[in-house]
Amino acid sequence: MGRAAAVLRRVATPGVAAFAVLAVALGAYYAWHEQLVDLSKWWNIAFLALCLIPSIFGLVYLALPYRTSRGLLLLALALLVLVVFLELAELESLSSFAKLALMTTLGFWFLEYFESVLWVALVALLIPWVDAFSVWRGPTGHIVEEEPGLFDRVAFEFPHPGEPSAALLGPPDLLFFALFLAAAARWNLRVGWTFVALTLSLGLTLVIGVVWESAGLPALPGLAFGFLIPNADLLWREFQRWRRERGEPAGSSA
Repeated sequence: MGRAAAVLRRVATPGVAAFAVLAVALGAYYAWHEQLVDLSKWWNIAFLALCLIPSIFGLVYLALPYRTSRGLLLLALALLVLVVFLELAELESLSSFAKLALMTTLGFWFLEYFESVLWVALVALLIPWVDAFSVWRGPTGHIVEEEPGLFDRVAFEFPHPGEPSAALLGPPDLLFFALFLAAAARWNLRVGWTFVALTLSLGLTLVIGVVWESAGLPALPGLAFGFLIPNADLLWREFQRWRRERGEPAGSSA
């Protein structure tokens, strides 16, 4: 037991150290981003898409080893209380990271109820249409356009360098990012490429929103493709295996 514990400590320590370094760097950026150089619009977008967004979700990537921990729902409840407290105290940056932790924890916990990666793939195929409808014709669109203050309170902020404004991402997007990434890890899919595709999808959504001058675009369609595309052949292979198993005659034996 002692040797096993030592091995686990050696494996976990680099990840914990990387998480701590990244968290400190992001904390410094959030604290002093307004003092940085004010970039032009497209350099600003490039910085968010290629640097800040991957760095933020790098925290989720580094937290993957803890996706099977016990007490995730209790932790989520505690984080919800923390989010409310930080919002009341008007500590926006700390509140954003608490929201990220809350939705990541919920994503990890929610994944426990999926018995097959095909369930996740089905969600990835269906939920974007619901999200797109919600943004363009449903409650999300109404909130973004008619009650932006409410969306600001629940969204995660990606502050622009050199200015007080920020790009925003809704809680469901944070949750499904964590769920898709954790699903890739749980079923031995391409975790690294999934992370890259998920983060690039958010950057692409940001670019499209700027080009179209839209108040808000659905991010879940991009996240769904970010999960499906890098793992398409593996998911297809699993689907074929499932079909073969379903097609076996009752009572057949090897």
